Amino acid sequence: MTISEFIDSLKDSPQGCFNPWYHKDKKNDFIENAPDIRRNQLETYLSERLGRAKYLFIAEALGYQGGHFTGIAMTSERILLGHQVKKYGVEPDHVFKEIEPIRTSKPSLNKLGMSEPTATIMWGALIELGIDPYEVVLWNSVPWHPYKKENGMLTNRTPLSHEMDAGLHHLKNILKLYSGIRVIAVGRKCEESLGLLGVEHIAVRHPANGGALKFRRQLSELSKL
Repeated sequence: MTISEFIDSLKDSPQGCFNPWYHKDKKNDFIENAPDIRRNQLETYLSERLGRAKYLFIAEALGYQGGHFTGIAMTSERILLGHQVKKYGVEPDHVFKEIEPIRTSKPSLNKLGMSEPTATIMWGALIELGIDPYEVVLWNSVPWHPYKKENGMLTNRTPLSHEMDAGLHHLKNILKLYSGIRVIAVGRKCEESLGLLGVEHIAVRHPANGGALKFRRQLSELSKL
């Protein structure tokens, strides 16, 4: 399976999940071809790490402040637009180099682009510890964005069991694309998915909700192995 074929396979997503590569967020997208942009950004991100990645980090699901608008797991628009350089040292070309990053959210939502705490902590920790970001692939057990229907797209919720099940096929495929590298589960939900697939992995604390300090410490220990 090629990366292009892998991304094509993501088209069939469960109801109640926003698919950033094939769905348009009619209320919050800034441009008409937003899904095409997010698809292109994901393909470039994944392609630039083939044959180079050493770590595959698997978290739970896309969030509205991150992959919903960038198309890339645990990666925010604020990172892509260069607004995390001064404070965290995270450059846009740490994500990809072959294309220019483009925001897809309306500027009225956030002038500097959407910002996700998990993305900020993850990328900031990689750069702080001197880990080459091109040796790291970020992904989710549920590749799409589960949202609260009653409250709109700009919400997150815990994935349902059938959504976790739907993500297993794609998790299996990305493990094949980046075979032979170290797999790290970021949080308990993805541990369950990796366990169901019988994948050997290392578990770390999810950086959100007070887990940032422990996550950074575990990542530091991991980088020394």
